[in-house]
Amino acid sequence: MASCGTGIEVTEHVTDKDVRRVIGQIDNRQSPVTLDAYVDSLPAWKAGKRFWVADDQVKQLFMQDAAYDKDTLHLAGHVLHYVSYAKGGLFEEDDDRYVVIELRDELSGQVYHCRAGKAREVNYRGFTIPMLIDLDMVDHVARQVAGQDFFIKTGIWYDREREQMLDGRHFIKVHIDSVLPGNAVMPLRVLFTTSDTREQAMVWMSDKQSSMVGRDFDAMFTASDPHLSYPAISDENWQHITRAQVVQGMTKEECRLALGNPKRISENPDQGGMREYWYYDGGSYLYFVDGLLSQFRR
Repeated sequence: MASCGTGIEVTEHVTDKDVRRVIGQIDNRQSPVTLDAYVDSLPAWKAGKRFWVADDQVKQLFMQDAAYDKDTLHLAGHVLHYVSYAKGGLFEEDDDRYVVIELRDELSGQVYHCRAGKAREVNYRGFTIPMLIDLDMVDHVARQVAGQDFFIKTGIWYDREREQMLDGRHFIKVHIDSVLPGNAVMPLRVLFTTSDTREQAMVWMSDKQSSMVGRDFDAMFTASDPHLSYPAISDENWQHITRAQVVQGMTKEECRLALGNPKRISENPDQGGMREYWYYDGGSYLYFVDGLLSQFRR
């Protein structure tokens, strides 16, 4: 891209690090909730502890038994109760022995034996079995947030029944109705109702032990109204922001709040001032002249 009137190309590519430094993060202005983490270890489990089966493939962890056929086993959505565990192997002091956990299906009463890691791992805080969601953890989160109002920070919503993605809004007040077990990747489902239109939806959420980054409660919700942190933004523009919309004349800060951080920025000074492109996935871009949105493609 050549700068107008100079005949000299002066395009500068700004890195993601520069984007984060220049634009900043909205989280710095919000009040985090920071839920108490739920941690447990296998020796502390009591008989009857409940687990939600998030994926049929949990059967791959089960030892073959004449009482059932693993190939035709379908347990997703079932609740399994913990019975006990034992260490298998030749030597009592061998920490490389596998731990075998006994589980009982709440509906059928069928017993399954799950090979779940090595003996030296059972004392780890936060010990979990893949594809099983600890319902004590779900209840622990629910006790902290259900029945309360928060401001949602993500527009990635899902229909409660069909679990299809919806056109959500962010930075609006919602009431947390309940917290339910999720799936093998996101172990929590947070069901909420919007305070203004009474729309009902849900979001998938990780817990403190999950490897998913940026999807825990503090990343998804805040206790304070984000608009109060930006008093210079008009009510009209704030409504656009909550719907992830941009309009001509918006500032860079308003556009970032609406769409998030760009993947890349190109700056190009010329005789008319500083011209800047923000690039997003899918070919979308914003074009700023002296800090105000001039053109865009969504």
